[in-house]
Amino acid sequence: MQSKVGEIMKIPRTKVKLQDALKRSANFEEVALGYNLEEAQLEATRCLDCKNPRCIDACPVGVNIPEFLKHIITNDLDRAYLEIYRDNILPAVCGRVCPQEKQCEGSCILAIKGESVNIGALERFVGDVSLQTGYSPTEEIQENNIKVGIIGSGPAGLSAAASLRRMGYSVDIYEALHEFGGVLKYGIPDFRLPKDVVTEEIDRLKNLGVVFYKNVIIGKSLTIDQLLNEMKYKALFIGSGAGLPKGLGVEGENLTGVIYANEFLTRVNLMKAHKKSSATPVKIGDNVAVVGGGNVAMDAARTAKRLGSKNVFILYRRDMDSLPARLDEIHHAQEEGIVFRLLMNPIEFIGEKYILNKVKCEIMELGELDASGRRRPEPTGRYEMIDIDSVIISIGQSPNPIIKDSTENLVTNRWGCIEVEDHMTSIPGVFAGGDIVSGAATVILAMGAGKDAAFKMDEYIKSLK
Repeated sequence: MQSKVGEIMKIPRTKVKLQDALKRSANFEEVALGYNLEEAQLEATRCLDCKNPRCIDACPVGVNIPEFLKHIITNDLDRAYLEIYRDNILPAVCGRVCPQEKQCEGSCILAIKGESVNIGALERFVGDVSLQTGYSPTEEIQENNIKVGIIGSGPAGLSAAASLRRMGYSVDIYEALHEFGGVLKYGIPDFRLPKDVVTEEIDRLKNLGVVFYKNVIIGKSLTIDQLLNEMKYKALFIGSGAGLPKGLGVEGENLTGVIYANEFLTRVNLMKAHKKSSATPVKIGDNVAVVGGGNVAMDAARTAKRLGSKNVFILYRRDMDSLPARLDEIHHAQEEGIVFRLLMNPIEFIGEKYILNKVKCEIMELGELDASGRRRPEPTGRYEMIDIDSVIISIGQSPNPIIKDSTENLVTNRWGCIEVEDHMTSIPGVFAGGDIVSGAATVILAMGAGKDAAFKMDEYIKSLK
């Protein structure tokens, strides 16, 4: 074993080809170009096939990673896809957007002394090949003729729907927007996740028999009570996400030119505001500040750059090591000319005639560790004034209160997130998972919550008999 490990350690991690930084910063085409077969097979050979693979335990949906890598090596890509699809219905999506360095890749034994297997790129490779070849696994479903409803067609809802459909349930998904996919469609830019990939992955669920309804706002068009009592769903799953932006609560936040990241990204991603023909164009000017340090902030900054802004910079109150965004997204942003102005905390937006033109920032310094394990930013009493045309606020989201306000006896916490026990809410038969429960998190964590909730829903329904 030691000799095998030594030999594998000598194989360098296979780099994923990228679109040129200067070229890509002016277009919305995908940045990462993915592996070809030869590259994928070479990278897959780096797997040690551990006796106790920690990568599986670190995957929120439990994909058998070593097993699908073996099938890549033997060029049996259909079996590789089946191995992933059993636990993850969106491999082409998750291969692109999961924070693998904090999950499966972060647990890879190779990462202790070198670089982990590039599991994300390999998962994307398998998912993409299946879409390109049109391969779709045939699944035998034993119908039980029991109806269940899913609220939200984002990652949590899609995952719950797939698991329940495989158990034989008739599954209906209700989506508030005019396209399906939730945050996959409205929140993540094309240069990270092409929308046709999301659509094709969702089409597999349609082929599985899941029925989708769009432009239905639960709490307005229909209520939870109607779904349960009039439409006779035996159980419901709420996976409507967290799309309500959090504000800074500072003076001047109501000025023209102050934008929230989810609105900005929705208009560009879902409503195609970056196209000249758009009925809802976005005008942000040459100098754009993005407040925040997560993946959404990186998406907003990189999108602003692609819209033609000359100077785009991140304002973040901690240091570079504290940025919560994926490392790839930070590096790609830097390559594209996004400037990071760190230890800067916006405390006031200033304008003339209600139009933003400056931001006042307090310069921060780092103190002791806080509950997040990062050093707490402390005010210094020193300030800096920065000229800007627009600011995009990206400091997190919370759940939209529509469902909570329209549903009696639905218990939520002080942040507006639904409280659950074993994935069931305070209302019998109504389950919830993903960002609506946890607050804004990752795609794969939402999928894991949806999958787990589906099994709890099955247990609940069977207990009624």
